Amino acid sequence: MKKLALAGILTAGLVGCSSEEPKVLNLYNWSEYMPQEVMTRFEEETGIQVVYTTYDSNEAMYARLKLLDDSAAYDLAVPSTYFVSKMRNEGLLMPIDRSKIEGFDQLDPELINLDIDKGNEYSVPYMWGTTGLGVDTATIDGEPVTAWADLWEERFNGRVILTNDMREVFHLALRVLGYSGNSTDPQQIKEAYEKLTELMPSVRTFNSDAPRMPFLEGEVDIGMIWNGEAVMGKDVLESLEYVYPEEGIIVWLDSFVIPKNAKNPDAAHKFISFVLRPEIAALISTEIGYATPVLPARELLDDSVAKDRASYPTAADMVNAEFQTDIGDEAMQIYAKYWEKLKSGR
Repeated sequence: MKKLALAGILTAGLVGCSSEEPKVLNLYNWSEYMPQEVMTRFEEETGIQVVYTTYDSNEAMYARLKLLDDSAAYDLAVPSTYFVSKMRNEGLLMPIDRSKIEGFDQLDPELINLDIDKGNEYSVPYMWGTTGLGVDTATIDGEPVTAWADLWEERFNGRVILTNDMREVFHLALRVLGYSGNSTDPQQIKEAYEKLTELMPSVRTFNSDAPRMPFLEGEVDIGMIWNGEAVMGKDVLESLEYVYPEEGIIVWLDSFVIPKNAKNPDAAHKFISFVLRPEIAALISTEIGYATPVLPARELLDDSVAKDRASYPTAADMVNAEFQTDIGDEAMQIYAKYWEKLKSGR
């Protein structure tokens, strides 16, 4: 769950007049989720071109990978949390060859061997983060914002942003109602839908491409945002604050996976190893504001990054935090039905 728009082919470092076709890595990733410097340095070191294509939701990524034939395959993708297990269980992924991965032993042990992929046979952690509340403190009046439930206050009418992510949006409503964000109970999901319909008059936009931008453009004052987006946004808009809602934050882990029909899995393994280098992982965390799972990289971070609660939450910030899990196709169909009704206004 979220991200330097870098669609296209980056060709730095490719020289010479060899008649051989250049090696290519097709990377399918969230927008603004891989610094250009990282890809340029990888290309200069390996001679492998990086073709960067983006999506704005896990659902869009999943649907495209499921439908693509071998002629239009990607070599790497970056699904969030439970989508790893979903894609693994559906046979959409190629196993990771651990012998070709350098740096796996430096990953945070709390972020590997999770239920989404026991033994990390099909995935390698890339970044982890949270989805919380963005608040432009310069434009709101009244009591400080502390909870998801505050979004329903009349003072925010027409000034709220939600991510364009079905599970995340329902997650916040479920938590406001006192339920798990992973509920599969049809009645609870219906209640969450009804609660969200009450919020819709306040919603200005849904955005999972760059949710900081509506804040920077003055369109919204409050709403859902990924922590890294809040960090990047604050560089421009100092009054943009990231709030950990008292009902509990949404936590996610984004991982590298190799689609089953990847044309260049060797390049995929090389890129994963490159990103796991402490100096590269630290660069990424600094540039895009999310937390790296590479432990030695955290020692290289400037204090302004390492001690930023938006990027690296405290234990108190993580009270009531909840990872999203695979809720199964039956429950997903219920969510999808209500999501469509919510977005269409029916």
